[in-house]
Amino acid sequence: MKPYDAIVIGAGMSGLAAALRLALFDKRVCLLEKHELWGGLNSFYTLDGHAFDVGLHALTNYVPARTKGAPLTKVLRQLRLRHDEFRLGEHHHSELRVPGVTLSFSNDFGLLESEVARAFPDQVDGFRRLAQAVREYELDEEERDDPSGRAMLATYLSDPLLIDALLVPLLYYGSARENDVDWSQLVVLFKSIFLEGLCRPEGGIRPFLNVLIKRLRGTSVDLRMRSGVRRILHDGGRAFGVELESGEVLEAACILSSAGYVESMRMCGADAERAHVATTDRGRLSFVESISVLDRDPIALGHTAATVFYSTRTPFRYERPNTLVDTTSGVISAPSNFASEKPLKENLLRVTVLANHDRWCALDDEAYAREKEQLADAAIAEAASITSDWRAATTYRDVFTPRTIRRFTGHDGGCVYGSPTKRKSGATPIDGLFLTGTDQGYLGVVGAMMSGIAMANRHVVTASSRTPASTGATT
Repeated sequence: MKPYDAIVIGAGMSGLAAALRLALFDKRVCLLEKHELWGGLNSFYTLDGHAFDVGLHALTNYVPARTKGAPLTKVLRQLRLRHDEFRLGEHHHSELRVPGVTLSFSNDFGLLESEVARAFPDQVDGFRRLAQAVREYELDEEERDDPSGRAMLATYLSDPLLIDALLVPLLYYGSARENDVDWSQLVVLFKSIFLEGLCRPEGGIRPFLNVLIKRLRGTSVDLRMRSGVRRILHDGGRAFGVELESGEVLEAACILSSAGYVESMRMCGADAERAHVATTDRGRLSFVESISVLDRDPIALGHTAATVFYSTRTPFRYERPNTLVDTTSGVISAPSNFASEKPLKENLLRVTVLANHDRWCALDDEAYAREKEQLADAAIAEAASITSDWRAATTYRDVFTPRTIRRFTGHDGGCVYGSPTKRKSGATPIDGLFLTGTDQGYLGVVGAMMSGIAMANRHVVTASSRTPASTGATT
């Protein structure tokens, strides 16, 4: 068989974007996905007649159509997609909640600035300087030492409660580091959440993915579902193909892996993992999430925010708990509180809290089922203590744990945000093997797509490539 120009491992957001980008240059691409559904950490499922999203609380990086220079605009342009295809509904407002303080914010940054001025009048000048520093920071894919984001915040802000309030969303929506985040990633997250904004595709992640899959199926990309990779083949330090779980061997000039750094090194063999994976490369952060189906709109219960980022304890701790879960901080998401032309089929509230993967995986099946329900109850009770109590309105609930995450993503330790060590260039110790997605360093749905595009451009598309073929779509 003729070798592919590129093999892309994983049909999550970065893998789909990388494959689509390469197809525009008529590259011969094989996109491999272990499971029967695409989307990776942002997929969907149906259980007992209820349709749920996986992972999606909100899309960050929202900007109106044709906003120059914004990541969302770049992604759409690079993939020849239209803004209106995704029917993105903005949030009216969301909240940051720490003990004694609630700050509202929206896609108008002025609201958060005014809230900081109200609650922390002596901090507002520093907050404005912080926002300006974030605006001026130039992002790229070059490797360099990255200072602590928490330490950098402290150079602008002196009130630890305000620092905590800002860190809850910045850490929960993308940090693989415990109690901190790299400064460059803090910049990405601050821009994507506060300076750009939150939105949600009408109907959830499924129609969003349908747009990408429909476009992908109109290309020459060889999309293979239920095609897990057993080994990444390499000789003399250079990757040249993969062996699938079926035993089939595929060859390629370049391999783009969204499986994660640790997982990709493991697929290169035990020797490669021992030689190239350090303890600091292994992420420790995972989550438990409960999704409650309600018999009424959350607004009818007094829950008006689209998303609530909260810590009921000070200082805020973002670390792997010693127990099964830590219910003292988390994220509450209300999908129906985003703008939409069509009402959702069901009213939902989601609660996400930190969890310990190893402790969850040590439980036998009976204990696992029991603890899953009991600790979901505890997490909801803690969340309900700072907002409206929705437990009496609940008609159905599903819960997933780090064990679920590991099963369906293959991520080591059930880590949602992968390795604390990001490799911005995508390079690995194996020539011809490059990372896309979370472990490359861009964050969120739009960030993952940007990662796939950037790595496809950098490592596969060459300066001599001809102009992309037209797909009939315009931005």
